Amino acid sequence: MVKFWLKIIVIGFLFSSCGENEIVFPGDGEYQPIPLPLEIPPLFADKILDPVIPFDNPQTVEGVALGRKLFYDPILSGDGSQSCSNCHSPENAFTDSNRFSEGIDGIVGTRNSMPIFNLAWNYDENFFWGGRSFALEGQALEPVKNPIEMHNTWVSAMASLQSSSEYPTLFNQAFGTSTIDSILVTKAIAQFERTLISGSSRFDQHLLGTLTLTPQELNGFDIFMDETKGDCFHCHGNANNPLWTDNIFHNNGLDAVITDVGLGAVTGNPADNGKFKSPSLRNLQFTAPYMHDGRFATLEEVINHYSEGLQNSPTIDPLMKAIARGGVHITDSEKAALKAFLLSLSDTEFINNPDFQNPD
Repeated sequence: MVKFWLKIIVIGFLFSSCGENEIVFPGDGEYQPIPLPLEIPPLFADKILDPVIPFDNPQTVEGVALGRKLFYDPILSGDGSQSCSNCHSPENAFTDSNRFSEGIDGIVGTRNSMPIFNLAWNYDENFFWGGRSFALEGQALEPVKNPIEMHNTWVSAMASLQSSSEYPTLFNQAFGTSTIDSILVTKAIAQFERTLISGSSRFDQHLLGTLTLTPQELNGFDIFMDETKGDCFHCHGNANNPLWTDNIFHNNGLDAVITDVGLGAVTGNPADNGKFKSPSLRNLQFTAPYMHDGRFATLEEVINHYSEGLQNSPTIDPLMKAIARGGVHITDSEKAALKAFLLSLSDTEFINNPDFQNPD
């Protein structure tokens, strides 16, 4: 609650310090970027608070355009061959269809890329499966220098951008300075990522009264919400949470012996071993494979895990209430209905939105 009111105070200061629609950046340029408010889906506006935009990184037309260009440009990688979009492609709801993404040196990691959407509501969250980065701007710093990802240095990446024929001008238009640094790069990427809002699934339309789900899909939602059956809502929310995740880290019973400690590697607390961030259930039609290590190729495998595949371990989440019997044990018809509901959360309008595609 204290954090919430602190954010409100900061926002109030922002708006009291600047005139309406006025954004002023210090620097060597005179151009003032144009404000670009996020397009909040009606369902989101009715059910959750608006995103908190950092006072030092307001959304602008120029900033979003720059971030979009940087997201798709391989210039940030060590050999100029890989962009953010290689592991976060729009057709896969900004994740990777491969189980493990491959870096520029051909090295394959041990985790599946997390999808990137609705991150505007994660202003002060820990990002990645294990929570290794804080805040959206901070999240964008890591992949560039990671040796199994883009394997560059920020010094080299900034030099490449600075020596280009167009980027100094674009940064001047977006931030009022043609001197490029890693902070401005990540601010621009974060601005673009905040625009990646998915809020037009069939279930969203059902809640808005513009579409009626099938009886099987509605039955699947009931199973999802039933503590004696699917029991999914504790970690993934309900019809009043359009994000479809609690954004909290859980040990969901994948392994009896934990080898990837997840959040525990960040906190150093053994009680966090085996905990990973709950992903959103939106766009599951496009985001296979599933889990932090992509071990499940299909939704059927995911549902079977919770039905009869739970593994006990010292840090198992208390929400895994059926752990003693290995899962919730739902029938084949209930599994089919649950899958039908989960697929109704997929948003084809989102993955085809021209504003989110490669601008080149």
